[in-house]
Amino acid sequence: MDPHLLRTFVAVARCGSFSQAARELGYTQSAVSQHIAALESDLGAVLLLRRPVSPTGVGVRLLEHAGPLLLRLDAARADIARLTAAPAARIVIGVSPLAMTSQFTGTLADMRQTQPLLEVTVRVLGREAITREVATAALDLGLVDGMAAPNDPLHLPDVGPLTAMAITEQPLAVALPAQHPLAGRASLCLVDLADARWIDAPDTAIPLAQLRTASGTDGYRASLRYEGTDVRGLLALTAAGHGLALLPQPTIDGIPAIHAVLISAPRLVHRTEVLHSNAVDGLPALLAAALRAASE
Repeated sequence: MDPHLLRTFVAVARCGSFSQAARELGYTQSAVSQHIAALESDLGAVLLLRRPVSPTGVGVRLLEHAGPLLLRLDAARADIARLTAAPAARIVIGVSPLAMTSQFTGTLADMRQTQPLLEVTVRVLGREAITREVATAALDLGLVDGMAAPNDPLHLPDVGPLTAMAITEQPLAVALPAQHPLAGRASLCLVDLADARWIDAPDTAIPLAQLRTASGTDGYRASLRYEGTDVRGLLALTAAGHGLALLPQPTIDGIPAIHAVLISAPRLVHRTEVLHSNAVDGLPALLAAALRAASE
């Protein structure tokens, strides 16, 4: 399959319009129509219904493959660019909300003292966005967090040849409003909270789907969805009784009207990893090594 045709197909399916996809891609509408016709001819199947524009069953299946295929192509191009580009005096770092720790900020400060002309951009992003943008070189370095068994790596999406190294492991605790009947407990089993009200905050707290997998239940239903990367905003919602959230204990400690209760079973930790291309060098490589050294 020609990747140019595949990109056009993905754009049309996402936009639900040939004309809108043409504007987005910088093509004429007739060129977009020709791309779709050529792709359908190549595959021997109708991929899009024309009125209204929507993917057929075959088109839906192709979309499932198209995203990862195109991402890997972008990652390959980014890897070659890294290997051939001149070293830059700037670095762009992506950090998931719970990975914005004093260890990271302190290590970055130390590096900037030795590199006073270094231009730094820090972007706070969701976990999936960080892995994708490190793979495609939109980020030089990423710090991503998640839940894992002690000393186990995070299960990150396969988006290309990337290296991940652990820099912290912290205890996990459930954030409970002060008035919650379990707020005075020293610890809790995760399964005991399966029927509680939870906040679905996939880019901030531990995602609820991971709680179901870890405890082998279909509970942990959301009473509210939180779309954002502001941890204090999430904790304000928890304090007001909108639902629980699972977070690293240090994030919760000291927050008014919130109690942090440790999770005793199953044995799980909050893990932060630094993520970069296998071809990383220069300043990103120095920062990655410094972060790893600071954790030892």
